[in-house]
Amino acid sequence: MGDPVSAYFVCGGKWHDMDFARVEVLKLLDEDPEIRTRVGEDFRDVESIAEADFLITYTCDLRVSDAQQDALASFVERGGRWFALHGTNSVFEFVEDEVVSPRVQSKFMKTLGSQFIAHPPVGTFAVRNCRPDHPLVKGIDTFEVEDEIYLCEYHGEIEPLLETRFTGEATGFRDLNWPKDDPRLVFYLHPAGRGEVLYLTLGHCRGVYDMRPMMDRYPQVERCAWESPVFYELLRRGIRWAKSGLDGVA
Repeated sequence: MGDPVSAYFVCGGKWHDMDFARVEVLKLLDEDPEIRTRVGEDFRDVESIAEADFLITYTCDLRVSDAQQDALASFVERGGRWFALHGTNSVFEFVEDEVVSPRVQSKFMKTLGSQFIAHPPVGTFAVRNCRPDHPLVKGIDTFEVEDEIYLCEYHGEIEPLLETRFTGEATGFRDLNWPKDDPRLVFYLHPAGRGEVLYLTLGHCRGVYDMRPMMDRYPQVERCAWESPVFYELLRRGIRWAKSGLDGVA
């Protein structure tokens, strides 16, 4: 066993079962006895983030101040690794029964390499390995998963690892029509300075109380990719990448 590795895990925001996601990710981090983890609900503790060896995030519609955006960009640019999950790149508003994704927090989104814009309803879709020789996805065959297909705008250099396809309407979103048969990235790398971001869009989860105050009780519990063994394999590989780079990831 080597020296301890410090992780900072941000899990917070809206419309998702953050308690479930927090527990599941912490269990995976705890599988490696060298990883010591601090947990926050947002990005306000920029000093602890700066001191961490890597950052892991599961958030949704979490507003980030200018100072926090600067700190996160600096963390990655000077060599930090950031494993970002699901809705980390999302900011949205409800306007006249539509979901609007305002183009804000630009430095935050550029650091992540993408901004969430919309998604079709939860459904089952195929995920294809577009870099089968890459250690992060080596041995991962095409698989089907129930989740949200993230329709995003991308920033900077992007290295796709897993993708799916979607054309049609993102029901309920102002950015409704997506007619082009472009790759919809599920797993990608985004270098920034001396560091890098690894983004995995899968991982939607929602409990019966997570849509308050919009509705008192959501009609069902949604676990989506969290019920898929391949999703947990991707999470484990992402954590190993964040801890030590690509060597020995697969």
